[in-house]
Amino acid sequence: MSPPIFARVTSFLLLACLLPSVLAQPQSAATTGEARAARAFEQARTWGPLALYAFFHDMPKGADLHLHLTGAVYAESYIREAAAHHLCINVNALTLYQSPPDGCGERGEPATTALSSQKLYDQLINAFSMRTFVPTTEESRHDHFFTAFRHFDAVAKPEFVGIWVDEVARRAAAQNEQYLEIMYTPDFDPAAVVLNGLGSIDTQTDFAKLRRQLLDAGLPKYLPAIRAQFDQGERQRREMQHCDAQPAAPVCQLQVRFLYQVLRALPAPQVFLQLLCGFELASADPLIVGINMVQPEDWRMSLAQYRMEMQMVRALHELYPKVHITLHAGELGPGMVPPDDLRFHIRSAVEVGQAERIGHGTSVMLEDHPYDLLKEMAAKRVMAEINLTSNDVILNVKGADHPLPMYRLYHVPVALSTDDEGVSRIDLTHEYARAAMAYPLSYADFKQMARTGLEHGFLPGESLWEQPGPWETFAHPRAVCQTQLGREKASGECASLLAGSEKARQQFELEHRFHEFENAF
Repeated sequence: MSPPIFARVTSFLLLACLLPSVLAQPQSAATTGEARAARAFEQARTWGPLALYAFFHDMPKGADLHLHLTGAVYAESYIREAAAHHLCINVNALTLYQSPPDGCGERGEPATTALSSQKLYDQLINAFSMRTFVPTTEESRHDHFFTAFRHFDAVAKPEFVGIWVDEVARRAAAQNEQYLEIMYTPDFDPAAVVLNGLGSIDTQTDFAKLRRQLLDAGLPKYLPAIRAQFDQGERQRREMQHCDAQPAAPVCQLQVRFLYQVLRALPAPQVFLQLLCGFELASADPLIVGINMVQPEDWRMSLAQYRMEMQMVRALHELYPKVHITLHAGELGPGMVPPDDLRFHIRSAVEVGQAERIGHGTSVMLEDHPYDLLKEMAAKRVMAEINLTSNDVILNVKGADHPLPMYRLYHVPVALSTDDEGVSRIDLTHEYARAAMAYPLSYADFKQMARTGLEHGFLPGESLWEQPGPWETFAHPRAVCQTQLGREKASGECASLLAGSEKARQQFELEHRFHEFENAF
């Protein structure tokens, strides 16, 4: 059974109050559930963001393919767990740290202090997130955003992964999401010993040979411990959600997979080591479905190493062709970097790094020959992960300055995602409502983006949809399932298709959820 669509009664009541003309439409005026939902959406748009939020909260949204685990957790949760695990607070720097043997020393206070001091509690939330932040000459929004991670780093450790996955999964399931691909950087420090004696790395390096050197130096013996950080995190969240109980809680239906997150601003040998660990583990563990590279693209090391890192990814992809690749590319805005650094990042990620998806892509129109690049992405069906609030907060790219309309005009697949919902103080519903207020998108457009997310997720198996044309329309389901879309369960040959494909099963479920959602109007 799928989870109840209208989990929040208040949302439905708000719609009922705001949209009486829509909900009271006679059958002759709106003959299908989809048409009635579209009318409700357009009416909600006239009432503004609050009505849109209520509408989108319950709408099936498929997948969130771009979220960083540590950035997705809300500050209040970090404070709670810091207090529960007896951490300390540097009250001047507003950072958490592990308690020394003699207590918190002269530097700070027990984290429990924040639970009784509203002032300290608020200061921590503001330091851990963008809440109330106003940019100054000394600190931009970009810098405050990325500095936030240093403040709560002490509770962003492997032993907390299950707790944070539980939080993110519960929030996603409550918004009628089905599938998450969560980016996480495991602790790979113990494996760094294999880099001892390694020479410098440059663009002339034989990366296939370097891979063999690291494997021969003993890297495989460190991989099980790294893999366990992902496996234990997912196992712990399922235990916390009592997913082995009968019946299991609805949140247990939400599927979680991980992307091995590589820190691109570290020295080149460490970047390659992380990439190699990611490719090795994504080849062996079905829970890890691909790799991604993170950290700000405008940082000095990121810029200096960008081309070489794309060569690293390409070399490893040739050796591990089944490993999926999504890359942060073009997370830049005008003036952030010299113009030459705006002209090639996305194209390099697509053509050299073999990315199947790109994250952000805000600088696409500043690349060399941008229209050709858009056509290439559409032809290759390279999806753009769109993070509207993040792009505004970090890059000051929003509204007409954001390339979302250009991606859609050139039929590049797009899907909305959250990036760092805890630091930004948002959720995926907020991003849908924001998009509806900023752009002339229809209900059908949002429905297509939800389908696009599952289509381009890295779950294994054949798609439920055939895409015979040059771009995705989701107009042609597989013939064996064509008459069964919207049902709770498939039968016959369609059931056989779903049994052999995790992707198709999630897509079939999305159509069922759309059927329930739309027929409630």
